[in-house]
Amino acid sequence: MKYRHRVLALLAALSVITYLDRVCISVAGPRIQNEFGLGPEQWGLVTGAFAIAYAVFEFPSGWLADRFGARAMLLRIVLWWSVFTTLTAVAGKLWVLVVIRFLFGAGEAGGYPTVSAAIYRWFPPLERGRSFGVVLLSGQLGAAIAPLLIVPLQVHFGWRTSFAVFGLVGVAWSVLWWRWYRNGPEEQAGISAAERLEIGIAPDPASPGLPVRALFANKSVWAVMGGTFAYLYSYYFFLFWLPTYLMRERGFSENQTKLAALPFLLGMVTNFSGGYARDRAVRRWGAVWGPRSIGVIGLASAAVAAFGALRSASGYEAIAWLALCYGGITFQQPVMFSTCVDIGRRNSGAVVGCMNTAGALGGLFSSFVFGYLVQHTGGYGAVLLSMTGVLGLGAALWLAIDATATLAVTPPRGVALAADGLA
Repeated sequence: MKYRHRVLALLAALSVITYLDRVCISVAGPRIQNEFGLGPEQWGLVTGAFAIAYAVFEFPSGWLADRFGARAMLLRIVLWWSVFTTLTAVAGKLWVLVVIRFLFGAGEAGGYPTVSAAIYRWFPPLERGRSFGVVLLSGQLGAAIAPLLIVPLQVHFGWRTSFAVFGLVGVAWSVLWWRWYRNGPEEQAGISAAERLEIGIAPDPASPGLPVRALFANKSVWAVMGGTFAYLYSYYFFLFWLPTYLMRERGFSENQTKLAALPFLLGMVTNFSGGYARDRAVRRWGAVWGPRSIGVIGLASAAVAAFGALRSASGYEAIAWLALCYGGITFQQPVMFSTCVDIGRRNSGAVVGCMNTAGALGGLFSSFVFGYLVQHTGGYGAVLLSMTGVLGLGAALWLAIDATATLAVTPPRGVALAADGLA
């Protein structure tokens, strides 16, 4: 196995753990709400606390990954969030749970920007789409198996046990990561000269400064942020609201909420196929319209499917439409990440950090909006209608994204930028 594929395997394992930890709170949601006596708006505070911290810490964490490398940053990030995953098990009051989820979000912030920095250094441009597809596919795997693992743990040992177990899994990954990973092929002993040639010229080892001016001046970065805000608005429904929706809107039993795994199972397929389609589309239609076409198709189809769920007469029909909605979102997701790397290059972590900050704000907005709509309408119809409209807006914003609009950062005197273009 090539070294860069071993790197990808480690990053994929991390993505599984990330979503196990995130979805744990969603699957445990009905039990936590019953135990703490929480209404929809109070539950929105719990999910919103994660989104606030995620938004605040994404960009600085991404830039630190560009500056100091993924090895040290992911060690810090995963150990931090693993501690607060475990501490969720000891929460006894609403405000304690909100604080812990905020600190958990602060830990998880920067995870995917740092993964993006690693992919930039280890993979050539025309392999980045499928690389992100594999990483994000693995996240869907974690989300898909989470209900299958967590529901039996909750039934037999209570909801608190699941958080303690998954916290320990993150610690184990951190040990393996620190012992094996290096920040680029130039630092890795034993890698062949042929593979170094396949990867390409080694990027500059560090971003020299915070590229704030270049980020603000780049129109495609703004379009990426707007599009990500739009799709994360709906994405958070699947992470934090779906089991509660199935039980309280569609009358599913706790055991039937295992069907909440269906969107994530489809997401595995669409994440990988979207990344692969991006690489093929770039070869066929070029670096501008290749990614753009995949993005428009993904979010437009997601908007149609969200409306289909709204109009569904049965719970099983609704979960099928919602799975298709999630599939459309995740089809374009690896394309958004690879586009950020194409634009940011050695500042990939900072660009992905900006993207995820906007996405977290979309998730935060939806956390409060969903809670308000459910509280004041007595159902989820308005929630699904809002998802339809916002996803349609995201599809339109893809038309303004240009993956060739490289971040215009002036290097310090005497420092040359490494060449990195799409073939």
